[in-house]
Amino acid sequence: MRLHLATKTGVLHMYVIIGRRKMLLSLIIIVLCISLVISSIAIHNLVFAAGSSLYKDGIIQWVDFNVSYEALEKAMKLDIESYGKEVKLDWIEMLAYCAAKNGGNFKRFKTSQLDNLAKQLKEGKTMEELTKDLKYYPYYLEAYSAVLSGFLGEFEIEVKDEASETGKKWIKKYGLKAFCPIAKNYYFSHYDDFGNKRDYGFTRKHLGNDLMGSVGTPIIAVESGIVEALGWNQYGGWRIGIRSLDRKRYYYYAHLRQNFPYHKDLKEGSIVKAGDVIGYLGRTGYSTKENTNNIKQHHLHFGMQLVFDESQKESNNEIWIDVYNIVKLLSKNKSEVVKNPNTKDYNRVYDIKIPEVEAILNQQQ
Repeated sequence: MRLHLATKTGVLHMYVIIGRRKMLLSLIIIVLCISLVISSIAIHNLVFAAGSSLYKDGIIQWVDFNVSYEALEKAMKLDIESYGKEVKLDWIEMLAYCAAKNGGNFKRFKTSQLDNLAKQLKEGKTMEELTKDLKYYPYYLEAYSAVLSGFLGEFEIEVKDEASETGKKWIKKYGLKAFCPIAKNYYFSHYDDFGNKRDYGFTRKHLGNDLMGSVGTPIIAVESGIVEALGWNQYGGWRIGIRSLDRKRYYYYAHLRQNFPYHKDLKEGSIVKAGDVIGYLGRTGYSTKENTNNIKQHHLHFGMQLVFDESQKESNNEIWIDVYNIVKLLSKNKSEVVKNPNTKDYNRVYDIKIPEVEAILNQQQ
């Protein structure tokens, strides 16, 4: 009898312990969920508590571009697939909508969010209707337009055609007209190193993405634009600065090759087309003496600065964004190159015609 009671008591005690553990686990889960909600609200409030932190005199002062690769890829796909259809979707508007809905946080983004948005637009809803209560949609639209407006559009490009005398033919396309900064068939690796510590000269944050590759790898113009800077910088070594034609983006390519940093045709003021070879990967920099290799690992430092007003171009309020996911996206479009044995320079194999660039080139003739 005592054994039986002891056994029942033990079982009861065991159930009590299990019950307490389940309750404790439930409480932990509830606390974690509440913490996630609070964190999300805190991030939103941190960014938007004072609208004045985003603008000054009507000019954007700060952009944290953290759109995920999955969001970029999905939005781009929906945009391209809708080309020529009754309802043309705009990937920048769609991304701005998602950002305004989630406070600029894409960590919990799901592609279904864009699918649902696209469905509503195709069914007759307008973006104006869908965003009328989203206070920060105009901000995200302007910010994301500054980042991405030169990436998609109509263009003509040469493609392989064995039946042609030249082995190529021109076709018209709509899609990604910006290119990966590393040429096709050249390996590179990278990770998201934006904001990492740098201490040459003074302690600062790394404001770009380092693409590790072999010395001499051809570097490609991501977007069409005008060469604004060409020469030595003690931090970036031999570097190139190219401004987009709408003047919203400044592309920075640094640590170029010792003795042979640039394509020979390149000079300040040159018009370059997306996909052109502009220089060669190296490890120059970290020295006041020109043409010095002081970077330990050969790589391309690739950066993008947003310019909403010329006063921001070279100032204490420069806006550099994280381009890691952009580089991943651009890896879908690489420019094939071939070496000229006489000049030792590389040139693109397939030319491109972009309306905005052609208009400028025709004016110069």
